[in-house]
Amino acid sequence: MSRVMFFFDPMCPWAYRASLWIRAVRAEIGIDIDWRFFSLEETNRAEGKKHPWEREWSYGWSQMRIAALLRRKGQDAVDRWYAAAGASGFERGEPYFSSDGQRAILDDLGWSPELVEEALADPSTTTEVYEDHTYLTDTFGGHGVPTLVFDGHGDGTTPQAFFGPVVLTPPVGDAAVRLWELVEGWREFPDLYEIRRPKTEQDVEKINAGFNSYYQARPWHTVQNPAR
Repeated sequence: MSRVMFFFDPMCPWAYRASLWIRAVRAEIGIDIDWRFFSLEETNRAEGKKHPWEREWSYGWSQMRIAALLRRKGQDAVDRWYAAAGASGFERGEPYFSSDGQRAILDDLGWSPELVEEALADPSTTTEVYEDHTYLTDTFGGHGVPTLVFDGHGDGTTPQAFFGPVVLTPPVGDAAVRLWELVEGWREFPDLYEIRRPKTEQDVEKINAGFNSYYQARPWHTVQNPAR
């Protein structure tokens, strides 16, 4: 069975769309998804601003601390939580990024809302998020999400990381598998770093329409530092 690490930040709508795609791939061919954390707040932190772990509540970091606690139950728990949080924020435009929003999500999933306080009271949850984040940045020069890491899983290949796929309409069924095959094909070309489709005005309008509920719900302004 193929195994891939999927790095995400629950604040990122593109990562959420890619997570729908990779679950569709799993449904078709049975890949093993290892959910990992990456902080856009830290990567795009302005000089002089507190690190996300230094704040009482950080929109992305604090959510991932909750997910880190859930991950101790198993990857399936993170999977269920991320699917629910993403649907709440990116599809219904609900305040999933707040502590109250997270309590509601946990309650809907049949878990105690008190897991929010438990996760924030446990400093090891910050350690786990930090270790995932720095693994991606220090090992692969990771700069954003979604990022996939193929670790070889015993096949003798060198671990490789790929930013993306950045896809607005996640394919399903055979189309999802075809995109998976194309992504995996990149592994054959270690010196191939980037392919991009320029966005037309119509593309931007389509993207804005697709993310409108998320734009209306979020209380922050997106900041993106240049990638290497």
